[in-house]
Amino acid sequence: MAVVIASDLGKDMAGEPLLRGVSFKVERRERLTIAGRNGAGKTTLLRMLSGETGIDVGELILAKGTRMALHDQRPPREQELSLREYVLSACKEPLELEAELSRLEQRMGEGDEKVFDRYAKVQAQFDTVGGYGWRDRAGVMIHGLGFVDADLERPLSTFSGGQLTRASLARALAAEPDLLLLDEPTNHLDIESLEWLEQTLTSLDTAIIMVAHDRWFLEAVGTHVLDLEAGRAKYFKGTWHQWRREQAMREMALGKAIEKQQAEIARLEGFVERFRAKATKAKQAQSRVKKLEKIDRIERDPKAGAALEFEFKKVARSGRVIFELTDGHLAVPSDPPKTLVDKAELWLERGEHVTLVGPNGAGKTTLIEALAGRRPFDEGKLSLGHNVELAYLSQHGEELGWGGARTVVEACVKRTGLPPNQARALLGRFLFSGETAEKPLEGLSGGERQRLSLAILVSSGANVLILDEPTNHLDIESREALEDALKGYEGGIILVSHDRALLEAVGTRTIAVQDYGLHSYVGGWPEYLRIRDERRILGLEPPPMPPPRLNPLGAGREERDADGRAIRRSDGGDAATSEAPPAGKARAEAAAAASAAAVVAANGTAKNGNAANGAGGKAAGGPSKNALKELAKLERAVEAAEAALVALEEELAGPEAWATPYETSKSTARHTAAKRAVDEAYAALESHMERTGT
Repeated sequence: MAVVIASDLGKDMAGEPLLRGVSFKVERRERLTIAGRNGAGKTTLLRMLSGETGIDVGELILAKGTRMALHDQRPPREQELSLREYVLSACKEPLELEAELSRLEQRMGEGDEKVFDRYAKVQAQFDTVGGYGWRDRAGVMIHGLGFVDADLERPLSTFSGGQLTRASLARALAAEPDLLLLDEPTNHLDIESLEWLEQTLTSLDTAIIMVAHDRWFLEAVGTHVLDLEAGRAKYFKGTWHQWRREQAMREMALGKAIEKQQAEIARLEGFVERFRAKATKAKQAQSRVKKLEKIDRIERDPKAGAALEFEFKKVARSGRVIFELTDGHLAVPSDPPKTLVDKAELWLERGEHVTLVGPNGAGKTTLIEALAGRRPFDEGKLSLGHNVELAYLSQHGEELGWGGARTVVEACVKRTGLPPNQARALLGRFLFSGETAEKPLEGLSGGERQRLSLAILVSSGANVLILDEPTNHLDIESREALEDALKGYEGGIILVSHDRALLEAVGTRTIAVQDYGLHSYVGGWPEYLRIRDERRILGLEPPPMPPPRLNPLGAGREERDADGRAIRRSDGGDAATSEAPPAGKARAEAAAAASAAAVVAANGTAKNGNAANGAGGKAAGGPSKNALKELAKLERAVEAAEAALVALEEELAGPEAWATPYETSKSTARHTAAKRAVDEAYAALESHMERTGT
């Protein structure tokens, strides 16, 4: 049964049609994604569906008793409420039923037997909306979006704009509506929270209509697509990827049709021009003129708007090493100071594209600000290479107003040094043409500010780009244009982003900011994802480590590459196990050992094993010291993997691990992975013993 049916909806803005012919239906467990460029009317349509904005044309039908919740990009008004109060205030029905039960219980305690039947009915209603567990479920939504227990009693007025947006999303999810309307739910979420949100939305018994620009999110969650283009709507039953393929095929077919028709028009016009003056051909020429007049010309709708398309120009050649950081330490002022990274080592080579990932608050923005010279490192040494020209793109474009710029064109002239005419030509490539180039900076939308920042960045000619969330506020077409431009950029890049499609497409190496250190994954985003997921599926992810300032041994294992530079990786156990809190140390050791065994088995040879067969050599009459060290390490990996399997089997002995199909599937996967880790640890040990004769 459909939860919502829209029939031929229309909306006017300032006397001009914004939307026409919008028709669709959404049933429970269906998730409709609304696609379209910025300004196409996506947010307006969501507000029409929620009742906040009127419908000028058409009909909207909701199933009887439909409960609705809207999350949009506006901050909450109830700034005096605590986070807990704000989120729970969306749960009106359980709140009211719980209060009614409390009143009835009081009357029963006073000896009023007339309320027994009423109490039974209210209790049954309360059970249908989840009973006394509703607060726990709301808490799951809050914690899943990155909040901690200490945040629950804080007033909303103490949170940042991004945190308020997440609070609004938690409130909408906690309401457990029949129809959930989401406007940019992925904004301000780190990768962990994004993945949690994807799993949550796909599990809800709810009809969902959403607007988002995160391509991985849309593919993971969406079941249908509503495309808004040139004021009209096209409904597509299928996933995001299927719709993009269909869209590309339609665009190709349209292009071919236009090309074919234009060739026919040119042929007819050529005949007319050639033979119009000849008496013998005049009749035929007139016939061609009439045929030309009757042609229904195929054209792209001008309302569809121009697409962003640009590329970076060729850059000057820098030295091989762009910069190198050793023993870097960063902290933010607090009492006591909060350590972000400690004993950090990082380098960037010419032409290398490095992506920087980590949870919100880990210090990614602070780190790249220090690398860009916008703030000093508290400790450590940063060496800059030869002929390096840096350009920095901040997350919010604060630098646009530097120098007293008031308008788009003024900001472009002041930041690039271009003459006004050339600045306007540059802005035109970034969709600022005519009067839009004169718009005041304070009146720009988030997407417009980002496009202006990109225009200035492209004109800089820098051979190193440091980018902080460059896809923020950009629509999908603009994100793809940026992705193409970055892939073709010849200089070095350090990129902070939560756009997983961009991370996969652009990065050649990934650095994770975690456990107060920097961990390098030379295989890029896919390698980072694989190792992280191996640990997660085992249920052996170690607890957060204490700041290395208190315990310097927690900085992570150090390896050296061929040039002698330090490499911090997350494929071994030292960083995960050194100085872990006693309560979680065994669990952390098991995680690190199982992960190390998996990596050894996958690669066939451990790094230390290579060293043993190379520089270390094998002593006469027996295995080398390095081989014996590696043997001991692999034996510990076997013991840790077996201990992890035993611990997991004890955990899975409880009925709650098999209570639902989802829990059963998850428990089975964890047990299978744990057994596989034991097998891989034994295989790695046996392979080493055969190879070295130990």
